[in-house]
Amino acid sequence: MSSDNIEKLYQNYGILADAKEDISKHEKEYTEILAAVKGSDKEKRLASQFIAKFFNSFPNLAEQAIEAQFDLCEDDDVAIRKQAIKDLPTLCKDHKEHTQRIADILAQLLQSDDATEINIVHNSLVTIVKSDPKGALVGLFSQIHQNTEAEVVNEIVRERCIKFLATKVKQLGREIINKEVEEIIITECKKILEDVVAEEFEHIMDLLTWSRLGKTPAGKKELVQIVAALAFSPDDWHPEDTEHVERIIQCTQHALPLFSPQVDSTQFVNVFCDYVLPKWKEIASPEGGSDYKLELLKIFAEITEHCGELEKPQEKIDAVYDLLINYLPEAPLEEEEKTDTEKTESSETKPEDSKPTPSLQFSHVECALFALHSLCRKAPEALGADAARLKALRLRLQYTARLTQGYIKKLKEVTKDKKGDDANSEENKLKVVALKTTSNINTLIRDIFRSPPSFKSRVQLSFLSKKTEKEEKQTADTPADKQSPPKRHRPITFDNSEEKSSPEKRARSGERNQKMYTPPSGKYSSRLNNSGRFSGPPGGRGRGGAYGRRDFRSNGAPFRRRSNY
Repeated sequence: MSSDNIEKLYQNYGILADAKEDISKHEKEYTEILAAVKGSDKEKRLASQFIAKFFNSFPNLAEQAIEAQFDLCEDDDVAIRKQAIKDLPTLCKDHKEHTQRIADILAQLLQSDDATEINIVHNSLVTIVKSDPKGALVGLFSQIHQNTEAEVVNEIVRERCIKFLATKVKQLGREIINKEVEEIIITECKKILEDVVAEEFEHIMDLLTWSRLGKTPAGKKELVQIVAALAFSPDDWHPEDTEHVERIIQCTQHALPLFSPQVDSTQFVNVFCDYVLPKWKEIASPEGGSDYKLELLKIFAEITEHCGELEKPQEKIDAVYDLLINYLPEAPLEEEEKTDTEKTESSETKPEDSKPTPSLQFSHVECALFALHSLCRKAPEALGADAARLKALRLRLQYTARLTQGYIKKLKEVTKDKKGDDANSEENKLKVVALKTTSNINTLIRDIFRSPPSFKSRVQLSFLSKKTEKEEKQTADTPADKQSPPKRHRPITFDNSEEKSSPEKRARSGERNQKMYTPPSGKYSSRLNNSGRFSGPPGGRGRGGAYGRRDFRSNGAPFRRRSNY
């Protein structure tokens, strides 16, 4: 390192700092500062600061100064890169015409493997978004689309740009993200949804729901249409493929918070009744993973609550009827009633003669029964249209109701009068949910046994947490876009095989054997083109070629610079 060069840089800095209104006469000194980006490490760090400091004073050298700063952002020394990245926002603070270009370059810098460097890039991006939100966002989306259309996709840059938009932009407030900027976000996000992977879908939907689309019934309906187009295509449904199942689960879960009395879920209900339920036995679940059938049942039960008027309701209700029958135990042929005393004496004196209790999946039964009950409100006469089918259903429901009584009685005994830590223990919470599950089943069964069947009872699904009065008041005072969706309890599945354990023990065992659905981290395959992404609504463009990851520093290749701004 030449001390003379360092001294010269400081002299030039002093000349420019003292020049004041005559600074434009000292282009020579500023040009020497620009040339220092080819010097030693210390010269480069000083050059970065000085270039930014006097950038506004030399508009004729703006292009040269920007290129010099970009060179520093590509330097092999991480300390120099960090300094240059920190100084980049200064170049467009008073010159908005450079914002889009600098945002594009910062987006490319997101492929760094250094966590602190990524954090500095985020800070610089936030700075330019605050200064010029329109230009900055156009630059970011430009980089995303550039990586969408490229033959070799820089997956890291695209993914991190989308994540930045979803996490950072929402924090800036409506004063910065005004209506004009919001329209850019909505338009560009819709384009991205034409070709996304699962993780990107999560972030884009989060951003769109936060936008004005998530605040009005009309906007929510538009979002529902977008999600529905991504979730399912009749010609492209393969239930034996877990990726197809994951896609419909994930998309429907994103649609759930949008449904209300003003935004119906009929389109999704039709998809389930016409395509998903008829192929129920073919639906696959990952080995050792979540029970996808239970997850599908849960979201199906939830969407039926906001279903509108159905076309061919008899066919829809018949599909749910067939599903429910699969989970209801078949009533024994011998229906000779015994008194409770006789039953007790029999079990105490001849335990070896006791018949094994049928395997009951009460969480599955609750969801299917709730869905049938909800849809029958739309066509109350449909369930009784076939007397033989109604009779067969009632026989199974009657037997199911009898089997639940022991559970309900025991669970009430072990959960009542629990206080403090005992009441808040995980074990007790599971028992409370188990009690809610069986109680819901009994309530819904009673309606079906009315003559004619009635569907007036209202229950809350056991896996959705119940809000306290205080929480309900807070929800009422909170804007819709800031409300959190209902929390799900872990699934309750009772495996009542030949094991003679207590009801609550069986409930706990079922809990441990189930896992909550986790949004997939892979790429959907059903609407995939040959790149491993799934295409959006009809008309969405595909993407050719395969992914190619390029480490920003691995091969020394510079990032792309776009001059057409």
